[in-house]
Amino acid sequence: MLLPLLAVMAPDLTTAAPLGASTRLDPVELFLQADIIVQGVMVGLILASIWTWMIIVSFNLKIGKLNTVSRDYEAEFWEGEGTDKALSKQQRREIPAARVAAAGLEEWRKSTAKAPVDRSGARERIAAAMESQVAEEADTLSARLNFLATTGSVAPFVGLFGTVWGIMNSFFQIGAQQSASLAVVAPGIAEALFATAIGLFAAIPAVIAYNAFSNRVNLFEARLQRFADKVHAGLSRELDRV
Repeated sequence: MLLPLLAVMAPDLTTAAPLGASTRLDPVELFLQADIIVQGVMVGLILASIWTWMIIVSFNLKIGKLNTVSRDYEAEFWEGEGTDKALSKQQRREIPAARVAAAGLEEWRKSTAKAPVDRSGARERIAAAMESQVAEEADTLSARLNFLATTGSVAPFVGLFGTVWGIMNSFFQIGAQQSASLAVVAPGIAEALFATAIGLFAAIPAVIAYNAFSNRVNLFEARLQRFADKVHAGLSRELDRV
């Protein structure tokens, strides 16, 4: 089956490249010469790649800032001027640790507002309030990571769709021109494979960033949970005095 096809292609393999023809891979030229469907696939993947890198940069800056301000807030919280004073500052509303502590203190105030105080029930409600707030903070922080996961899993298949379409177009050209020479087949195949390359270019950073940032979110959530446990222990001791 392959021998007749190779026999037809053989003369073209020894033919010199036309004068002025490009001897290097030109991504722009590949894009411009591609079929409109393949061009649409390429544009979509490039936009996904750009958005992926924007998320990577912005999330890296955000998680770094949150770790810094949370660490500073926790140190100030335990320094001793009173939790109410620390929580009343306007800027603390943007700190996840402050919102976790505020959830516990709010539930503590509600549970001790009327006598007699159900200490056991109050402890459970305080713990539940802070655990819920910790989960909400982690969900909010990881919301944009869903795009990275989607891009990492879908982009290769989108690129593969462009490749399949380009190869189908190349076979159509073979039939239309009644020739199986490399001059007919190669351009379409190169354009098609370029779509897969762009898909991988978008997917690989997205997968790496998603795994790395998911781990950082888990570490930040664990840190908030440890802080919540300490606050709960302090409020539990306060309940014993009520």
